[in-house]
Amino acid sequence: MLDSTASTTQDTLLEVNNIEVIYNHVILVLKGVSLKVPKGGITALLGGNGAGKTTTLKAISGLLASERGEVTKGSIRYRDESIQHADPAAIVRKGVIQVMEGRHCFGHLTVEENLLTGFYTRKASKSDMMADLEKVYEYFPRLRERRRSQAGYTSGGEQQMCAIGRAMMAKPETILLDEPSMGLAPQLVEEIFGIVKDLNEKEGVSFLLAEQNTNVALRFAHYGYILESGRVVMDGPAADLRENPDVKEFYLGMSDEGRKSFRDVRSYRRRKRWLS
Repeated sequence: MLDSTASTTQDTLLEVNNIEVIYNHVILVLKGVSLKVPKGGITALLGGNGAGKTTTLKAISGLLASERGEVTKGSIRYRDESIQHADPAAIVRKGVIQVMEGRHCFGHLTVEENLLTGFYTRKASKSDMMADLEKVYEYFPRLRERRRSQAGYTSGGEQQMCAIGRAMMAKPETILLDEPSMGLAPQLVEEIFGIVKDLNEKEGVSFLLAEQNTNVALRFAHYGYILESGRVVMDGPAADLRENPDVKEFYLGMSDEGRKSFRDVRSYRRRKRWLS
């Protein structure tokens, strides 16, 4: 497994340093978020709904402006170059692709046409395109079966595969993956995360994945950051986070006394134990 600390400059692809994000000039969403994504790593960004995970990814990919959001403090650097005010298309050309929450596909296009839209961000030959398409189908055999089907009529799991496959066609160095497990059956979640692991190990793709399913994310990630109310409240190697008593209690539903109910876990909102 990767050395999850990976804090040296030469190992760091993406560095987010103490950023604040404001929407509509008044709503402070992120409050000093810092994180690093090492080359060849799977980094998990964890937390409940509304913690700021999606906003963090959009700050990196340059998509905040479409929602009247902006980074007002801090810095975002990729390969030690600032991308904080870069055009989203320029960030894609640098090798950073975001797979949006909600499995966004072009519903009226076929699965294969959706995949090919990812290729058109590159300058490469048709033979390269066909080779890359074949590789996507090797990772996602189900997409090969549905290649002529309209994407809007495929299942949620197939649309998630299509969204990841489309990102692969752009030959990214880093994928920002937003809530890949959302709305999927447990078996499909395992399949999707297994493919993420394979892409990381076999293709060398680095991942920053935002995920509410802490249990599955920490089994596949190397390093994790936990967000609460727009702040990083804890970070560390995934193996350490899995064994941390607070993480067990508040995110995995476990404590030293055994599994706790959601009602018990809610007491965390009053105690905020690790923010003190």
